[in-house]
Amino acid sequence: MIKMDSNLNGIEIVLLDLDGTIHLGGVPIPGAIDFIQRCKEKNVKTIFLSNNSSKSVKEYVLSLNSMGLEVVSENILLSTHDCIRWLKNKNWMKVYCLGTIGMKEMLTDSGIECLEEGVDCVVLGYDTELTYAKLTKAISLLHQNVPLVATHPDVVCPSPMGGLPDVGSMLKMIELSTGIQPTIITGKPRPEMILSRLEEEGISPSKVAMIGDRLYTDMEMAKAAGVVSVLVLSGEATQQDVENNSWSPNVIVNSVDDLLRYSA
Repeated sequence: MIKMDSNLNGIEIVLLDLDGTIHLGGVPIPGAIDFIQRCKEKNVKTIFLSNNSSKSVKEYVLSLNSMGLEVVSENILLSTHDCIRWLKNKNWMKVYCLGTIGMKEMLTDSGIECLEEGVDCVVLGYDTELTYAKLTKAISLLHQNVPLVATHPDVVCPSPMGGLPDVGSMLKMIELSTGIQPTIITGKPRPEMILSRLEEEGISPSKVAMIGDRLYTDMEMAKAAGVVSVLVLSGEATQQDVENNSWSPNVIVNSVDDLLRYSA
């Protein structure tokens, strides 16, 4: 077990979840902007991670900058990136995308075709533009034994009004309709999502902290990748969830506002 306090001494990179950690429904969590500023002052690099595949990188940059965060596209890592990497390794370059326009743009920009027929698989993302017609098309392909790939496992997306149906909820609906489960679920908690980036950064996982609000994605990925796990209670997870879990994160705080408060 790594011993660590809320000051995160020795940490050089923080991997920051977005929904429930930095903001809720597009509104910054109190203290989040100040925390990002403290990271800059302490020369701690911030890389923003999200399983939310409903937006493209360009959309994330615009959205986060509009909240008062200074973010560049190179420091945004999405479950869509992990999904694209997996699809390319599998050489599944023709897909039916059950996702948003932004997600389709990222697939297309990477060389993956989004088609209606003759596809290698159905790719399910967090489709906030979901229609029954799109769902029906995906289901019909699955009934033809076309494999299913999902960008991430999150059951709900945190919002000020409460949890909203995310990919995990949609997967359950698809399973009840078809009996089919996905061939792969990419994104957090797959350690591959971050380990390849840390290799590019040339940094040891022991000098990296994953900060997030979910035990079953953020914290499980941190544990699997060997980085410091920092749970914030500003999103999905509660203290009761921690007590019921089989293991405890290295650091638990109410929000990012409690982190990097003191000098080393």
